[in-house]
Amino acid sequence: MAAPGQNLAVVVHRAGDLRLENRPIPEPGPNEVLLRMHSVGICGSDVHYWQHGRIGSFVVRSPMVLGHEAAGTVLRVGPGVTHLKPGDRVAIEPGVPREMDEFCKSGRYNLSPSIFFCATPPDDGNLCHYYKHNASYCYKLPDNVTFEEGALIEPLSVGIHACRRAGVTLGSKVFVSGSGPIGLVTVLVAKMMGAATVVVTDLSAPRLQKAKEVGADITIQVTKESSQEVASRVEALLGCKPEITVECTGVEACIQAGIYATRSGGTLVLVGLGAELVTVPMVNAAAREVDIRGIFRYCNTWPMAIALLASKRIDVRPLVTHRFPLERALEAFETTRRGEGVKVMLKCDPTDQNP
Repeated sequence: MAAPGQNLAVVVHRAGDLRLENRPIPEPGPNEVLLRMHSVGICGSDVHYWQHGRIGSFVVRSPMVLGHEAAGTVLRVGPGVTHLKPGDRVAIEPGVPREMDEFCKSGRYNLSPSIFFCATPPDDGNLCHYYKHNASYCYKLPDNVTFEEGALIEPLSVGIHACRRAGVTLGSKVFVSGSGPIGLVTVLVAKMMGAATVVVTDLSAPRLQKAKEVGADITIQVTKESSQEVASRVEALLGCKPEITVECTGVEACIQAGIYATRSGGTLVLVGLGAELVTVPMVNAAAREVDIRGIFRYCNTWPMAIALLASKRIDVRPLVTHRFPLERALEAFETTRRGEGVKVMLKCDPTDQNP
């Protein structure tokens, strides 16, 4: 257990330099709560900051605590907090607007340029024993929702936001490109929203098997086919072109395949982030009126996600394939970097290592 006044944290200093170190326990200010962290998932972005020291224009310039897929227990509340109390179990929404700008007023606060986001430079994340957060973005968990399910609301929210932007509805035929954690939650959400058939592609046979487990109807293991050949395989197995494609890899060839595969008049949602500039068949998309939409994280999804988990309409528990205590975080990050399993979960409370 951490000694009094110590706060073990996973900190990236620069590309390739990841450390476990103690930091002071923070004090909650107005409208903040101090949390004892319980479960924190490792995201691909955490690994990317460790390996490369940056994601696009977000550059690690000073030591930064990683972690943003998280749930924990309220220890103390700051002035003005009335909806939470010590002992409450909560899931953390990591993006908090710093000001009420035009995007917040329109309900799209995720697009605010002034947003605080856990583990995005210069803001620290919550992969530590103790963490303080804006109380308005901490959501109480029902008794039948575990800490790990609470932590998985963050990636689940990406799937919810993507499927909303795509317009998934009863009877939709959906193509999901990529069966990593985000592809898998997209499958879960699409099926819950009424998709009749979901086809998933990936390079990895084990990940496609996991996609089957969570509800995918058709899986396709791709190898070295061209993007048009992949699109043809999707159409052949589905029996038609899908109305909706959700691209979760960010790989140029996969974006191309998504455009070719999507039915005329359909929608392609770009979730995965890759190179800033990619070559795509834009004239093909334009001539066939394929709408191309992006998403940036999520907004207004935590209450819906909690309701779905509490009602057991969605089961995210199969996504967790590895668990490590916080003290073995470096090993956990290596496991994620090697692409083993699906979701690696770090257990931050030494007194409670349960899900």
